[in-house]
Amino acid sequence: MIYFDNSATTQALPEVVATYAKVSEQIWGNPSSLHAFGESAWNLLEQSRSQIADLLGTKPSEILFTSGGTEGDNWVVKGTAIEKQAFGKHLITTMIEHPAIRNSMEQLEMLGFDVTYLPVDDHGLISIDDLKAAIRPDTILVSVMAVNNEVGSKQPLLEVAEVLKDYPKIHFHIDAVQGIGKGMQSKIMNDRVDFVTFSGHKFHAPRGIGFIYARSGRKIAPLLTGGGQERNLRSGTENVPAIVAMAKALRLLLAGEKKAVASELAIKQSILEHIKGRRNIIIFSEDNDNFAPHILCFAIEGVRGETIVHAFEEKGIYISTTSACSSKKHLASSTLKAMKVADAVATSAVRISLGDQNTLAEAETFNQVFDQLYADFGKIMA
Repeated sequence: MIYFDNSATTQALPEVVATYAKVSEQIWGNPSSLHAFGESAWNLLEQSRSQIADLLGTKPSEILFTSGGTEGDNWVVKGTAIEKQAFGKHLITTMIEHPAIRNSMEQLEMLGFDVTYLPVDDHGLISIDDLKAAIRPDTILVSVMAVNNEVGSKQPLLEVAEVLKDYPKIHFHIDAVQGIGKGMQSKIMNDRVDFVTFSGHKFHAPRGIGFIYARSGRKIAPLLTGGGQERNLRSGTENVPAIVAMAKALRLLLAGEKKAVASELAIKQSILEHIKGRRNIIIFSEDNDNFAPHILCFAIEGVRGETIVHAFEEKGIYISTTSACSSKKHLASSTLKAMKVADAVATSAVRISLGDQNTLAEAETFNQVFDQLYADFGKIMA
């Protein structure tokens, strides 16, 4: 099996699973309990928080645990809206955000908030001039993803940060779910960002766990109220085994980041060079600094994306149709639509997303299978 769908989810590493199992079996106390067993769980929880903070260069108090990227995005967007609505009801995001952001914004619009969706060019990038023009006196949040999950475009985060230095009261949020471990940490954890969303299952941690970075002094309203966990900001008994496992996964990810990024880029280049220039092949993920090393999106015009996915699946190769969140709904890519790609082409798009466990040998096998399938697809394209 060749697994090229790492942007949908990654395989939990054996050592990470072992850590999860060990904590589950040996330290199952509630971190809020007063007895020694609960204290042991609490200590593990806080050690993991400190480890994550050290890895990202932040304070432990600025790390808040969540159930994953969707909750983190919802929390920052809606939490900011609730907390700062007395100061304004205008939010800014882009037209190519993950549904967790897009749907949260649309929900807020139904509640009387005003949202500006920044357009993107044909490379999937926003314009800084558009951002400057969109900012208003009542703007309370700017939310921009680090790496687009469908085509891999990298937004100009440092340029956005530079603009927002003149607006210190506006919350700046980055969805870094696809950006962590991709050589972008200095851009993501910049000195102007206020909130950053992370999801564990994108970097070999268990599913159902994540965290946000929340800068000291920045306030957001809690979405989950109850027992007062996470500094009374995110109530609910903490998933200690998953948190400890996630901290380990993050440490392993960042320790091997440089090597992994180079490997993923080499694999992407191998496939890209093999397929580009052919009839009916349209490439959406370019080979330059504006795109992440691990995502390659392309279309075989005239062949539906799901047809391509299942054809590769029959050969033991797993890819996807742009986004896992919309693939089963047979929807055209929202990102490609925002890039003004025709629906007939967008519905033919597929995504290869690489991880640190993929190899150049797998790319060679993919290229061989591609040639076979491309010849078969020729009958459809004709």
